Amino acid sequence: MNYLIGILIPFAGTALGAAGVFFLKNEMKPIVQKLLLGFASGVMVAASVWSLLMPSMNMASSMGKFAFVPAAAGFLLGILFLLLMDELVPHLHLDQKEPEGPKKSLAKSTMLILAVTLHNLPEGMAVGVVFAGAMSENSGITIAGAAALSVGIAIQNFPEGAIISMPLLSTGIGKGKAFLYGVLSGIVEPLGAVLTIIFASHIVPVLPYLLSFAAGAMIYVVVEELIPESAQGSHSNLGTIGFAAGFVLMMVLDTALG
Repeated sequence: MNYLIGILIPFAGTALGAAGVFFLKNEMKPIVQKLLLGFASGVMVAASVWSLLMPSMNMASSMGKFAFVPAAAGFLLGILFLLLMDELVPHLHLDQKEPEGPKKSLAKSTMLILAVTLHNLPEGMAVGVVFAGAMSENSGITIAGAAALSVGIAIQNFPEGAIISMPLLSTGIGKGKAFLYGVLSGIVEPLGAVLTIIFASHIVPVLPYLLSFAAGAMIYVVVEELIPESAQGSHSNLGTIGFAAGFVLMMVLDTALG
């Protein structure tokens, strides 16, 4: 039951954030959006380092000087995986007018949701693989450490849920549907977490690779999407401030609870 709650916490953060459409009258101000995008970036980078890459190398310590191999290989595979998904799945980022990926006649709202789904998939994998590590013996990952990652991602998912749902109002969608679409965009996180746990539990030796794979996928999202969006236009320093706050918060959560 504790594992199930831990897996669902990030999804709950997205759902609560998406509920912002019922309380906010207008679209989110660009200044606030930059701050929140930077915050999400900081959380994801810190989580990639402390919760994923470092445990990956610790688990491979028996390899001696080559303990970096699973971390490096998995990280690069995670980058390549998201790069491939970017090419294969039609999606539209918030700061763009032209969609990416294959040319499909999809509604703007659908393209926005697909973009966020691509963003959320690595987070779900990260939560799943860390909880898989907590279930495994001699992984060095504790339940508290896994919970810290889950809570950290949930915190950054809260404003992210609002960032997802609010722009949908400008496409003509009602508040109820905007909330529903925001919630549905986050459902990929618990699904990805469960699938990752099932896979990792059957092939325990690949756990260090899965940890770093999730880290690579999350870093791809940060560099490709979040940081560019937070740095565009004026007041780009707010994105940097948000990044610092998110990074420190996730670092503290992981080291204090892990």
